[in-house]
Amino acid sequence: MDKLEITGGARIGMANATWPFATLKVSKDKLELNASIIGNLVFQPKDVISIEAYTMIPLLGQGIKINHRIADYNIKVIFWTFRNPSAVIDQINQTGFLENTNSRISESDLHIIQHQKAGGFPLKKPFLIGAVILWNILILSDFIKFLKSDKKGIPLGNGATIALATVLLTSVLLLVSKDFSKLILKEGKSIKDINKFLYLLIFISGFMLLGILTFPGA
Repeated sequence: MDKLEITGGARIGMANATWPFATLKVSKDKLELNASIIGNLVFQPKDVISIEAYTMIPLLGQGIKINHRIADYNIKVIFWTFRNPSAVIDQINQTGFLENTNSRISESDLHIIQHQKAGGFPLKKPFLIGAVILWNILILSDFIKFLKSDKKGIPLGNGATIALATVLLTSVLLLVSKDFSKLILKEGKSIKDINKFLYLLIFISGFMLLGILTFPGA
């Protein structure tokens, strides 16, 4: 087996991505765990100390734990799968990844090292911090207006509308504009790392926005 690719879930640190928002790709020279918005991790054979079976709940909470030595990555890295964890480890062994101890540094190695230094999280911190602050301000403005009024129902108004519209527009722009994605993503990260998450975000924000606009003040 030259290459292995499995769709599943993942846990990186305290963050968790459910199926099908994570993909494990393994070849002789590289192991990549793409868990969408919670992180995209790439390992060379020398980066991995061991890979072991990990079970929290049989079938529903089982997978493999990747023990590694990359300082810029969270120490807890788990790939969730419905497959037998031991069978997955055997398939990884068949790719030759765990036996590839070639110490020569290639151009591909340099790319992986650059990727690792950027950490697993794909978004730039200033953007993330700004987005969280803006979202909280807009939602809080609706909540304060709701407390001051005599209205009953859900405290969603102009603030929530603007917040959801911003999320929807930002997600679409990330998917269609390379220039815009460069402003948001860390260097070395790709929009492919988070496209599943963006599609889900577009669906949810669009659905909620349509509900607010269709039934204002509900």
